[in-house]
Formats: sequence, C-alpha cells, structure tokens
Amino acid sequence: MLTERSGILNLGVEGMMCFGALSPFIAYYVTGNWVIAVLAAALAGASLSFIHAFVSITLKANQTVSGLAITILGLGLSSSLGRPLAISRVRIEPIESIKIPILSNIPIIGPSFFNQNPIVYLSYFMVIFLWFILYKTSFGLNLRSVGENPSMADSLGINVFLTRYIATTFGGALCGVSGALLILGYYPSWYDGITAGRGWIAVALVIFSSWNPLYAFFGAYFFGLVGTLNATFQSIGFRIIPTDFFRTLPYLLTIVVLVIFSSTRFRRRKMPASLGKPYTREL
Repeated sequence: MLTERSGILNLGVEGMMCFGALSPFIAYYVTGNWVIAVLAAALAGASLSFIHAFVSITLKANQTVSGLAITILGLGLSSSLGRPLAISRVRIEPIESIKIPILSNIPIIGPSFFNQNPIVYLSYFMVIFLWFILYKTSFGLNLRSVGENPSMADSLGINVFLTRYIATTFGGALCGVSGALLILGYYPSWYDGITAGRGWIAVALVIFSSWNPLYAFFGAYFFGLVGTLNATFQSIGFRIIPTDFFRTLPYLLTIVVLVIFSSTRFRRRKMPASLGKPYTREL
C-alpha cells in the first residue's frame, strides 16, 4: 500500500512474503529469538523491494514486469534455499500467543483480536502508524503528492526518486514481516510455496481498501473470515457444499475484486493517478 501510494506498482508481494518467511525460519532456528527473526524477515523483504525500486525508479523499466520478476525471484530463492530444510524436516516452535486481560474475554471479537501472537499486535500498531504517516505528516503529504502528480511535487522541491525509494523499500520490509507471521505463528516447518498465493490476495486487498490503511485492516479480516468458512461449516456438520469450494473462495474473491475495482470509473476516483508510471525529470 505504501509503495503504491508513491506511484510504484508492486506485484512482487508474493515473492517478498515467501522470501520473508524463509529468512525468519532460519534466523529463529539458529538464534531462538523471534525479534531477530522478524528483523531478518524485514531485511529479506526490503532487499527484494530495493531491487524492484532500482529497476522501476532508476532504470524506469515496466513496473508490472519488474514486480512479476521479483515474485519469481523470491519464490525461486525460497524454494532453492529452503529445500534442505524441507528434506531434513527441520521444525521450530511457533511463538506463543499473548492474551490481553479483559479484552480477550469479549464475546466473538475477543479471541480473534486480543489473543494473538506479538506479530499480529505489531500489525495493529502498523495500521495506525501508516494512517498517521500518510494523513498527518508532511512526509505523508509528500508521498501522496508524488503518487498523484510527481511533476508538480518535483517543482515544489520534493525529491520524487528518494520518496519512492523509501516507500518501496519500507513496503517490501512489511511484506517480509507478513511472511514471518506465517512461519512464526502458524507453520512449525518449512515447505515449498508456504505463502499459497496470499501475496496476490494482499494485492487485491490494497485495491479493495482504496489504498487506505484503515480500510485495509477491516478488509483483511473480511478476507480472513472467508478463508475460515470451510473449517467453520465442517465443525457444525454442514457438508452440502464441497470443501474445495470454500478453499477456493478467497482466490475467487480476489478475482472478483480485481475485475470490479479495475473499472475506469473506479480507477479515476480512487487509485493514485501516477501508479505504474515511471517518472522522468524534465530539464
């Protein structure tokens, strides 16, 4: 989201997430410290996103092609480097959930929001942090200006290239941390393709939320709710609809969102005007 707000299209999320899942797995296995593991994930995601930034901003290459190449690179690196871990069946202990007193006892929402691992709580903070940065700081104003009209922003003294580099690299770091959540919170062992297309769901979620962090927060829980329908219906004995249908629902919803929200009217109203367009400074 932060990346695209600056005008750089990011289709490399899947690769950044996958590489960001492998790095903390290794770091946590070696050190046993989840904080170091999360930092390793952020560094892994940032390294891939910096490559994307260099290709898209400095070389002014096609951002769609660059993003897809980053996805392929991230998936390929994760598969190659993680194969020995998968073969040897190395396992780690997921970090424990932290129950927040009183709040975790609230019916329905309590266990979902306030009985989570530290990385989930970090995501709550990041939602507020990103919203504050985007809408309440001069840097956020500059960032949005760069995404809407880089020529005008440049004429006002804003460093378009530096702003886009910062946004793209930091956005990639967050993608890496999201990969860390998978490996440190839910999956005790490494396997190829661990992200299972969640990066593409994140791409759709950014569009679904109109590039707004607060909307993205609620949209993420909506996508997550759809993903849990299979287990929910199975637990109550509802088996009329095949389980495979429920498993594909998040991905079907992703396609629907991309089709509906890619309309010309929506693009003109919501998306950053310069998204996906390389900027060349006029002499």
